[in-house]
Amino acid sequence: MTDPKQTLSSSEISAAGLTGWRQVEDTITAQFSTGDFATGLDLVNRIGASAEAADHHPDLTLTYPVVGVTLSSHDVGGITSRDVDLARIISEHVSTLGVSIDES
Repeated sequence: MTDPKQTLSSSEISAAGLTGWRQVEDTITAQFSTGDFATGLDLVNRIGASAEAADHHPDLTLTYPVVGVTLSSHDVGGITSRDVDLARIISEHVSTLGVSIDES
């Protein structure tokens, strides 16, 4: 998973071990139960800063009390190591904030 322009197979995505993330067609998605709007906003801001630093931008939804994240590399039409890397960073933010993964 080193070529950031190479799309990953379903087995490579599964092998990445992204807890709480699931593949939906050419994306990986996760929902996070933030408990309140302020925590959700904090999570979105952290994701935004990390996305800017990586120059790779997810689709986000912020509602009370859930943040939804969808990752895909639009330039290659699928999931790449860039998506997996950003998912891992987002999961670190989630852990730091004590936010739970919405498994539903």
